[in-house]
Amino acid sequence: MSASGVSFFDVPGDAYSRFMGRYSEPLADQFVELVVVEPGQRPLDVGCGPGVLTARLVLRCGAEAVTAVDPSSSFVEAARERLPGVDVREASAEDLPFADDSFDAALAQLVVHFMADPVAGLREMGRVTTRGGTVSASVWDHYGGTGPLSPFWRAAADVDPAAPNEDLFAGSREGHLAELAEDAGLDDVRSTALSVRIGFARFEEWWAPYLLGVGTAGVYAAGLAPDHLRAVEQRCRELLPEAPFEQVSKAWVVLARAPGS
Repeated sequence: MSASGVSFFDVPGDAYSRFMGRYSEPLADQFVELVVVEPGQRPLDVGCGPGVLTARLVLRCGAEAVTAVDPSSSFVEAARERLPGVDVREASAEDLPFADDSFDAALAQLVVHFMADPVAGLREMGRVTTRGGTVSASVWDHYGGTGPLSPFWRAAADVDPAAPNEDLFAGSREGHLAELAEDAGLDDVRSTALSVRIGFARFEEWWAPYLLGVGTAGVYAAGLAPDHLRAVEQRCRELLPEAPFEQVSKAWVVLARAPGS
């Protein structure tokens, strides 16, 4: 997440957790396993939000070994409160306030598509990581229609073809994260995907977090006239299975090495 994404995420950490945490928490469990962050390492969480991935890194490496950054002051405050002992700083991915070779691994979960300059952000992640250290990132499959917000954006487009969407966000189509990593000069670039399965007892459980003003979807929903918002809600009901239902969401992942190995 960069300064360009702050306006979408200048919200309390608990609002983000209700909106995206239901998906990002289980994704973080898989992501940290895939990256293989080990005890004794010094990981950096770039675009940490309220600390979802950061918490997993703390469990593996200890609070004193973990560093995190985010451009949103409210998220920085939430992460500090949630994870005392972690060095959490307000900063963007494109301008990390650290010396070269400061960390053993740099991770960015659900962040690259909000960077003002994704290549610059990934390049910075490589710069602050030790030579040959892991640089990794994940982004939901918005382009392929299997991201957690895809039903909402499809409903919005059905109601209003001029509605915005996240299909063209950086890294959201297959292979694009790898292209960005290569453009950033990272080595040994590899791609894969992870998926999470979330159950909902009622439609309202799925819908309510969209009204919290979080992210591009929340900002869009907050700006709709009441009749328009009700039309989008009704279309979402039509697109989703009858409750109770499960939603399977996929994220693209890139694994690379800091240059110079």
